[in-house]
Amino acid sequence: MPTSAYKTADGYMNVAAAGSQMWKRLCQVLEKPELFDHPDYADADGRARNRKTLNAAIEAQLVRKTTAEWTEILNRAGIPSGPIYRMDQVFADPQVKHLGVAAEVESPKLGKFKIINQPVKLSRTPAKLVTATPERGEHTNEVLREAGYDDAAIADLRRNGII
Repeated sequence: MPTSAYKTADGYMNVAAAGSQMWKRLCQVLEKPELFDHPDYADADGRARNRKTLNAAIEAQLVRKTTAEWTEILNRAGIPSGPIYRMDQVFADPQVKHLGVAAEVESPKLGKFKIINQPVKLSRTPAKLVTATPERGEHTNEVLREAGYDDAAIADLRRNGII
């Protein structure tokens, strides 16, 4: 503690200042050195016990600047932090783009859109998403053919409401 989500001037961000050294650096960058010396926040247990008032004090400082400004300041100080995005911002993040976290796919029903890419990157057998998840029943005929059903049997299954 403090490890939480906080409001900023233009949104929200995560801050993870665990440990006494990071806690001290956070107090310095927030220009609130008195928080570090406050007896209620002297150790991790105290900070956890007094989480509500501590979070309010931290947020009172963070709302003075934008998420981007604080992310830069905190990361420079060695305090893990980052923005909490709205869905329309997620795939626009430079790190998300760099890591290839998103893959654009096309659906006959929905058109082009982005989804989460394969999380594991293998050098010898790289995965690539090329299509959206199929619609319900989209591949029923193909699956049944692979299972040995012919077109007449599939038509019979459809006629009888089985598929």
